[in-house]
Amino acid sequence: MTTTITFTMIKPGSVADGHTGDILAMIGQGGFEIRAMKKVQLSKKQAESFYAVHSERPFFSSLVTSMSAGPVVAAILEKENAVEAYRQFIGATNPADAAEGTIRKKFGKSIEANAVHGSDSDENAKIEADFFFSQLERS
Repeated sequence: MTTTITFTMIKPGSVADGHTGDILAMIGQGGFEIRAMKKVQLSKKQAESFYAVHSERPFFSSLVTSMSAGPVVAAILEKENAVEAYRQFIGATNPADAAEGTIRKKFGKSIEANAVHGSDSDENAKIEADFFFSQLERS
């Protein structure tokens, strides 16, 4: 097993609903170490850039709108096999399909408002972490 990083974002709806502290507590209880964290407001242009991989998908416009609607809490997490472990920890994209006890089951409202973003590969974790954090901001 290798200690790696993953990237997460607590989405605007969850921040607005006051779930940031509870989600961060769950992340810590799940054995993930926070290596960097900040609260930021994405512009539409920044959200378009971050989610560019989905630019041809029918949900892209609504995704950009929802992700730029309010502040997010972005974080780099570390754990053994972090990407895989975090994907399992947060649950299925659709909260209705997520396992009991997962972040998305507890805090998600819909596929789009599913509480948190989680990297889907080690390569994307690095890209996403680099999008939000300089080397100086990481512990």
